[in-house]
Amino acid sequence: MQRGRRDSVAFTVVVAALVLLGGLLMAAVIALSGAPGSLALAALLAAIPVGPLVGCFMWLDRYEPEPRNLLLAGLLWGAFAATGAAIVFQGISFAGGASEPETLSVVAPVTEELAKGAFLFLLLWWRRHELDGVLDGIVYAGMVGIGFAYTENILFLAAAYDGTDGLGPGGTTALTATFVVRCLISPFAHPFFTAFIGIGVGLAIASRRTSVRLLAPLVGLLLAAFLHGVWNTSTLTGTGDFVVVYGTLMFPAFVGVVAFAVYRRRSERPMLALALQDAADRGLLPATDIPWLVDLRARRHARRWARQQGGPLAERAMRDYQAAAIELGYLHHRYLRGTAPDDFAARGQEHVDELRRIRPYISFPGQVVPTR
Repeated sequence: MQRGRRDSVAFTVVVAALVLLGGLLMAAVIALSGAPGSLALAALLAAIPVGPLVGCFMWLDRYEPEPRNLLLAGLLWGAFAATGAAIVFQGISFAGGASEPETLSVVAPVTEELAKGAFLFLLLWWRRHELDGVLDGIVYAGMVGIGFAYTENILFLAAAYDGTDGLGPGGTTALTATFVVRCLISPFAHPFFTAFIGIGVGLAIASRRTSVRLLAPLVGLLLAAFLHGVWNTSTLTGTGDFVVVYGTLMFPAFVGVVAFAVYRRRSERPMLALALQDAADRGLLPATDIPWLVDLRARRHARRWARQQGGPLAERAMRDYQAAAIELGYLHHRYLRGTAPDDFAARGQEHVDELRRIRPYISFPGQVVPTR
């Protein structure tokens, strides 16, 4: 079995096993918490921000969509493996004598970011070829954070409604207040914290320097835990401090990360154009195809054209051609930067073979439709 295949199998087995264990643990936690009606209502309310958040990260991921199975694995990891691990570690800290403020301010941020970041570290170790840079790291981190927030919100919303959170008698008023704070005002919190780990992992992938490859993920983890700790601490000292931290630190930092992600997304087009032009100069694909590959609107137009000319099969062929070309572009970019993976030659040849297999059966708008 080839190294890449072994790594892929190892990643799948480890992630699936830990997600299953985490799922069993969370099922036990939810069952022991009782009040199935409250939990069902909490699960429904917690799901409200999930769709918009996932949509935002999918929008960032449009140039080179990551494998859907890996994105789903990230969501499941956050929802079950990371939450389960965090509960275990925080339970151990309580048993060791840590106070509730200490747990909330220090233990929870560190253990939760470690648990969420573990998925990215596993990707970096076993599925490195799926990561092309910072944007990929942010997308995977976002998916893990969304999954974690969903499960955590279920527990918090149910506890608020049942009055078991120690903040009041519960009921609709408490549920509404918790929903507004966690699902409307700060639904981005967990994806935002974990995004720093994703940025660190992405920088490690894109760098030629050994020090950056080793330190960037660690620095990202420390930043994620620090911001998470500041956020949690602000909730201990009253609404006023929370509003100050939210307005002066968290929201501006969040806007900064969003702006950085959008900037990186916009930089994808010129980067791909340069990489594919160099690949075309080497005879790996026709240079005339590049405008239909690096512009998102042109890609959609080409797929519509293909469907009009040849039906669903032609559209699928165009989609596959575009996907293979974009994969080649990212890989070739890493080759030009000197950060290509060890098996880049074999992977690159697979993409080139795919392009050459499909190319005789497709045409772009304005080109002669090939006869079959």
